[in-house]
Amino acid sequence: MTFIAKPKVTHPSLPPNALGLTRRAYEGALSTLCAGCGHDSITAAIVEACWRLSLEPQNLVKLSGIGCSSKTTAYFVSGAHGFNAVHGRMPSIATGANAANRRLSYIGVSGDGDTLSIGLGQFCHAIRRNLDMLYIIENNGVYGLTKGQFSASADIGSRAKKGETNRQPPIDPVLLALDLGAPFVARSFSGDKRQLVPLIEAGLKHRGFALIDILSPCVTFNDHEGSTKSYAYTREHYEPAVLADFVPREQPISIDYPPGEAREVALHDGSRIVLRKIGADYDPTDRTAAHAAVQARGGSGEYLTGLIYLEAADRHAEFHQVNATPEAPLNSLPFEQLSPGSTALRTILARYR
Repeated sequence: MTFIAKPKVTHPSLPPNALGLTRRAYEGALSTLCAGCGHDSITAAIVEACWRLSLEPQNLVKLSGIGCSSKTTAYFVSGAHGFNAVHGRMPSIATGANAANRRLSYIGVSGDGDTLSIGLGQFCHAIRRNLDMLYIIENNGVYGLTKGQFSASADIGSRAKKGETNRQPPIDPVLLALDLGAPFVARSFSGDKRQLVPLIEAGLKHRGFALIDILSPCVTFNDHEGSTKSYAYTREHYEPAVLADFVPREQPISIDYPPGEAREVALHDGSRIVLRKIGADYDPTDRTAAHAAVQARGGSGEYLTGLIYLEAADRHAEFHQVNATPEAPLNSLPFEQLSPGSTALRTILARYR
């Protein structure tokens, strides 16, 4: 088997950040996602944000669950710590790691299936605990690794690979996060790098839970029932000699438009979504107004993008304040502190009697 590795040559004209590192230091392995996948555009935005912030790679922790989205963590900051959890359980791993070492920066990358289906309960409790992390949802409305079934974020009326029409209402992670009290809530589009990079920077610097729901088109499941050129039709009328598949190459979708305006975006399958960028007069500190704005735009078929809500730091205690975790990482504490003896244990247990 032949593996293609990224070249290690760095062009001398690449600008360094405050640490003297170029953007190449924040890259990872070569992507194995479909050409044109929106997830790769998100990876590029994460690389740019980490480079701009001059994050020390060894002080970053990247976590993921299961799905196309879970591959993303392999494609940025190869020098960071990483953990690929089982389906829907990424928030538990993030909680444990965060409790053990608060000095690191945590970024979780998940998908709409990983977060809003099997992982919905864990996602909710990460918000409730105000876990100090940036949580990115790469939202494409389908289960990409299992051939395009509807996910919990699929809109009513959307069509699947074999022509089925979704008739179940979607779960909106932005509205859910607002309802649960998340202190930082944003939404963006994978192709809007100008908006997305600053949001990721802000989310990484935010103290507490920061959610960015990113609409990320899937380029593979764009065929439709009735087409003789579709994947489904071909599989039904052709007996292959070997088990193989082909994904047509597509160009990544990118847009740029002014704040306050709406823009219709054509996706690879011919469907269209309407994005509306938050205007300069929008107040992101009013949770009730933010909730109403997302619902109002959703009712008219638009996705509101930008920093939707930001809570003042003194209004919501974050995970470490609530649990009084030590400043020092647990692996640096002496044994006497970690194991204070039977007398201290009896005192602790007495509180629960």
